Amino acid sequence: MTEHLTVDGGTIAYEVTGVGPLVVLAHGMGDSRAAYRFLAPALVAAGYRVAAVDLRGSGESSVGWTSYTRTDIAGDLIALVEHLGGPAVLVGHSISGGAVTIAAATAPSQVTAVVELAPFTRKQQIALGDLRNARFRRGMRHLLGTALLGSTGQWRRYLAVAYPGPKPTDWDARLDQIEAMLREPGRMKALQGMGRTAPTDAGARLADVRCPVLVVQGTLDPDWASPQAEGEAIAAALPPGLGRLAMVDGAGHYPHVQFPDQVSALVLSFLDSVRA
Repeated sequence: MTEHLTVDGGTIAYEVTGVGPLVVLAHGMGDSRAAYRFLAPALVAAGYRVAAVDLRGSGESSVGWTSYTRTDIAGDLIALVEHLGGPAVLVGHSISGGAVTIAAATAPSQVTAVVELAPFTRKQQIALGDLRNARFRRGMRHLLGTALLGSTGQWRRYLAVAYPGPKPTDWDARLDQIEAMLREPGRMKALQGMGRTAPTDAGARLADVRCPVLVVQGTLDPDWASPQAEGEAIAAALPPGLGRLAMVDGAGHYPHVQFPDQVSALVLSFLDSVRA
């Protein structure tokens, strides 16, 4: 059942399932809370209360926001955790990986742990050698095409690169759902707004995080020439002993959708260690 929380600037849609410690799931740009359609049930079955949220401008949340930074998204997530009676574990994918970092640094009493899935959490610097990576070049081309042209076709082409190898069983239907969402008034503008933001605000807060952090990267993620190097850099920027990196072999930018069983096992093992 969809519920709505009013925050400064609009309303945030979310749904809660399960009973137990609270876990909040935040998706990446150009998506909705349906991105967690495989991970959320596994968390619920393991004894967690799971709140899957639509980011501002996405899914069933309102449109017309003035800003889409990671700091903005972090504020929305903190408001939701407080509304639901936190504290909570925050799970963030891509842009939301940076947002959950900021939330953990800003409201440490409300965040017990963080999971960053293929996160954009640091300032990106493209080296000349990165452009020799064909997968990185293809992904970047389609991302730029989406951002500049507002093209759903370019976004579909990007997703084809971002999901190398095995596709989820509902691949075609899910692509159609995403395209239909992005054709709704204001939704593509939200994607473009997120795409124009830089993760410098998140990178600046990595050293301020005080809870355990799991970073999950796919080995074939086209958003970086070396996904492992990016994950290692994020973990290294955290205070000593808080960050750990897990690589998912063969996964692209959506490891939790391509390999849900493996990612669920990683997340649940991490949460067990946090609770212990």
